Amino acid sequence: MTSVAPLTNGAVAPGFEAVREVFADVIAASPSTGSSFAAWHDGRLIVDLWGGYADVGRTHPWTSDTLAMPYSVTKAFAATALLTLVADGLVDLDAQVSRYWSEFRTPATLRQVLSHSAGIVAITEPLPTAAWFDWDAICAALAAQEPAFAPGEGVGESAWFFGHLVGEIVRRVSGRTLGTVLRERVCGPHHLDFAIGLTASELARTADALWRPGFPPMDGRGPWHEAALTNPPGGYDNAVINSAAWRASEIPAINGHGTASSVASLYAALESGALLPRSLVTEMASVQASGWDVVMGDERAWGLGVAADDSGWGMGGLGGSLGWWAHDGAYAIGFVTGDLADYDRQTDLENAVRAGLGLPPLAD
Repeated sequence: MTSVAPLTNGAVAPGFEAVREVFADVIAASPSTGSSFAAWHDGRLIVDLWGGYADVGRTHPWTSDTLAMPYSVTKAFAATALLTLVADGLVDLDAQVSRYWSEFRTPATLRQVLSHSAGIVAITEPLPTAAWFDWDAICAALAAQEPAFAPGEGVGESAWFFGHLVGEIVRRVSGRTLGTVLRERVCGPHHLDFAIGLTASELARTADALWRPGFPPMDGRGPWHEAALTNPPGGYDNAVINSAAWRASEIPAINGHGTASSVASLYAALESGALLPRSLVTEMASVQASGWDVVMGDERAWGLGVAADDSGWGMGGLGGSLGWWAHDGAYAIGFVTGDLADYDRQTDLENAVRAGLGLPPLAD
């Protein structure tokens, strides 16, 4: 693998030098903190780059083990943790949630929760910012919440609370938090530097996150968007999401922290069958529910904890992060950033990878 240009660190395989150049442009254009990008193909990382700064004061360089919060990219990790219990025969995807969580009122199945078709897209009871750090309070509100639509009769991303819905099932079945199961069953054995609920040593190497002016855009969304993403308040607040309390808590829809190489490696491990039975990965990556999303305000197709379409499967995250497996070319990519803005950066980087693999660019 070759060395990299100024402003960045890491390496690329021969033939992928253009990815390094695009990444250097991404880092040079960042007004705040940095990013990392990785691509996996044919059993190895062909790209593993990082650059910029880990702090908004721009005094500490982003390093190979700097952790970043990629918002909804976390959902694939949360889903994988639950699916390990499915693989163990402890959880039935087509059982109602109430079999495992008796207080849960909505007659939704686990499959519907995982595919964002359960109807629990928001909590309408007003909650304070401090509720983010009270697992039991949020789960009690979710258990009592009236759905936005009857389970199985609509689509709506549970943007903030997917991880609580999944995580409370994990806790009730295993006696452990979702973050613990993720460490013990997924990330630890497969050497993925990604965690939900950070330790003191992980906190010390976490990048600051900073929204660019004008992001995230709040218009042009579905009728449930504002309710779904403003209660509790603070999910977009730089001061909240950079706090030690936020980073140490488990908010498994959005507050995982990790490296780009670990995000790409998750998809490679899943596709190889090394992490879950191949039949279960096929279900995860296949469309389970689709339609006009009442939160996001556009057409969505959901697998189990991931978006899925003919091109591949994975999850994007607010602020521009992405984890994705592409069917054509059989490659995985991961992009995580503290410079929260749009998705153009990861699209440019992925197109550079595709060029190195001899594939056409993604359509606009």
